[in-house]
Amino acid sequence: MSLFFSKIASPSLRHHLRRLYSTTTTTSTSKIDRISDELLTLSPSELSDFSTLLRLRLGVSLISSSAAGPTSVSASGADESGEAEKEKEKTVFDVRLDKFDAAAKIKVIKEVRGFTDLGLKEAKELVEKTPVVVKKGLTKEEAEAIAAKLKAVGATVVLE
Repeated sequence: MSLFFSKIASPSLRHHLRRLYSTTTTTSTSKIDRISDELLTLSPSELSDFSTLLRLRLGVSLISSSAAGPTSVSASGADESGEAEKEKEKTVFDVRLDKFDAAAKIKVIKEVRGFTDLGLKEAKELVEKTPVVVKKGLTKEEAEAIAAKLKAVGATVVLE
């Protein structure tokens, strides 16, 4: 049994895994053991890079396809998926600051600092770069809340 399973599995689970391994071929077991042992030696940043690379090679998005339900692929799969993507409602939004009233610059900077973890200098530099995306990867509700706060202090905001 691999070092990976011996570190994380309970004794009863290890017993079941040994029984499972005994029914598989030794070549596949040794290959899996070797791969799992190698993965355990990776640093967290290397694991992150590996995870990203694996998702890219397998064509898997961050949102699990199993959560979306089973899908079927047909000969015109590319056409169908393109149409389905157009029909889907956008779920991830970016908040872009287009412009702001010069008198409200300090208020805009304070609001930007409120929903980002930026310091005063970084928030000021970000606001002065308008038009600029101030927050990325938000849900619709979060993006609308931030946009409303910025609009209330005199900024022009666009959700992308």
